[in-house]
Amino acid sequence: MTTLYGIKNCDTVKKARNYLDNHSIDHDFHDYRSDGLTQIQLKSWVVELGWETLINKRSATWRQLPDVLKGNLDEVEAIKVMLEQPTLIKRPLLELDGSYYLGFSIQDYDAIFFGAD
Repeated sequence: MTTLYGIKNCDTVKKARNYLDNHSIDHDFHDYRSDGLTQIQLKSWVVELGWETLINKRSATWRQLPDVLKGNLDEVEAIKVMLEQPTLIKRPLLELDGSYYLGFSIQDYDAIFFGAD
């Protein structure tokens, strides 16, 4: 099963959802904010992708964090903050057959789903 994680109003998530729909790829959509996340779920992403990769440092949420927190972030604190403020997580996050892919581009999704380069 394919699951796309993100937030509904994100333009990049909308593009990814449209791609999946237009290519008739069966998937579930999981909204970080409205559907929530568990610590176990987030830890599995951290193991696969790394907490540094998951944090969206270009987000307004990141810019609003206290500098002392940003400067002293480690894995444990990053997970805590991402659970409290899921908009810190880069998006979209695609889960397919136990593998995770962060971000969206047509070329990447073509390669993931159809083996195209």
